[in-house]
Amino acid sequence: MAEILVKRHRATALVAAMMLVLPTNLSAQSPQRPAPPTPEQAPIAYMIDLSSGQTLYARDIDRRFVPASITKVMTTLVAFDMLADGKLRPDQRVPYRDETFKEWHRKGSTLFLPAHARPTVQELLIGITTVSANDASVVLAEGAAGSVQKWAQRMNATAHSIGMHDSHFGTPNGWPDEGRTFVTARDLGTLAERILRQHPEKFDFYYGRRGLKAYGIAQDNHDPITGRVEGADGLKTGFTDQAGYGFLGTAERNGRRLVMVVAGADRGSERNRASRAFMEWGFKAFDSRLLARKSQPIASARVQNGSLGEVPLVADQDIRVAVPRGDRAKAELTIHYDGPLRAPIAKGEAVATLEIAVPGMETATLPLYASQEVKEAGMFGRIANGFAGLFG
Repeated sequence: MAEILVKRHRATALVAAMMLVLPTNLSAQSPQRPAPPTPEQAPIAYMIDLSSGQTLYARDIDRRFVPASITKVMTTLVAFDMLADGKLRPDQRVPYRDETFKEWHRKGSTLFLPAHARPTVQELLIGITTVSANDASVVLAEGAAGSVQKWAQRMNATAHSIGMHDSHFGTPNGWPDEGRTFVTARDLGTLAERILRQHPEKFDFYYGRRGLKAYGIAQDNHDPITGRVEGADGLKTGFTDQAGYGFLGTAERNGRRLVMVVAGADRGSERNRASRAFMEWGFKAFDSRLLARKSQPIASARVQNGSLGEVPLVADQDIRVAVPRGDRAKAELTIHYDGPLRAPIAKGEAVATLEIAVPGMETATLPLYASQEVKEAGMFGRIANGFAGLFG
C-alpha cells in the first residue's frame, strides 16, 4: 500500500492534504519523464486517465480540426441521453424516407439500409458504433428529432452543456460540410468521458463489437485498437482530405480507464500504429495506485448545525493516482470545500473536490460526495454544537 500522510489545518475552509508516495522501492535518482511514441505525422495527441482525472499527455489539444466520422460519437451520446430519459426506445422503429434513401444509399460507410426499411433504434446505433454507418446516422437523426437540423441543434446543446466549448456540429455523421463541424482533442476527451461515466451499460452494449452482419452483408469494425490492444473497446475513427486521419479511443485494464485522441495523421496506417503504440504507452509508462474504492470514505468534511458534526466524503468511482514509472515524485492530494458545510445535506450531494497534483503533470480534480444524509440539527443540537465549537 502507498503511504498516505494526512494533515489538517483551517483557513476559510477546512482542507485535508495528503501526500501519496509512489512507489516505495525506487532508486535515488528519478529518470527522465517518459515520452509517448506518437509520430510527428499525428501532430495532435491527448491522453487522460479517467481513474484519476489526470492528463498523461497533451500536444496541441486546443487546435480545431474536422472530426469527420468521430462526429458519430456525439450522435451516440445524444441518443444515449434520449434513451435514458425515455424519449427513445431501443425497439422503436424508424422510417427510412425516400428522399433520405436517394441521398445516402451506399454513400461512404453504410449499413446498406434498403429502401423503405424500418430499422430499430438499436439496429441503427449498432450500425453507427460498429461500422460508422452514414445512412444509419441520418435515419436516426430524422426519426428522433424530426430533421437533421433539429438533431444538430441537440448535438450542439449537449456539447455546450458538458463543457465542449470549442466544438460545433452541423451533421449527425461528420460528412464534409464546409467546415461547420469542428472539434478539439480536449473536447473529444470530454465527450468520451461523458459517455463512459454517464452511460457505462450502453457503452458496453453498443461499442467494442468486432463487426456485424445486417441486411445480408457482413462488415468489420475498423477501430485500430479494439481486439488488438488489451482492454480496448472503442470508440471511433475519422478521415477527411482536409484534416487527415484521426481516432478517439479508450481501453480499460486492471481498474484503469484511459481515453486517447490522435489526429492529423497523413495515412490511415500511421494513425493505426500511433493509436496502438500510444495506448500501450499510457498503461506501461505510469505506475497507478488505488487510493480508495468507490463509495469508500476518503476524508470527512465539517458540518455546521447538522445532526452530524462531520460527513464522510466518497467518490462515485474507484480513485487511482498515476505517477510516471520510475519517478520518485510525490502526489499531493488536497480536498477543497467551502466549509464548514451547512446542513441539511443530501446523501450523494456533491460537496467537495479532490485535487491531485503530481510534479511535472497537470493538476487534476475529481468531485466528492456526501456519503450520507445530514439533517439540520434541532434546537438542542445547535446548542450542543455551539458548545463544541467553543471548547473544541
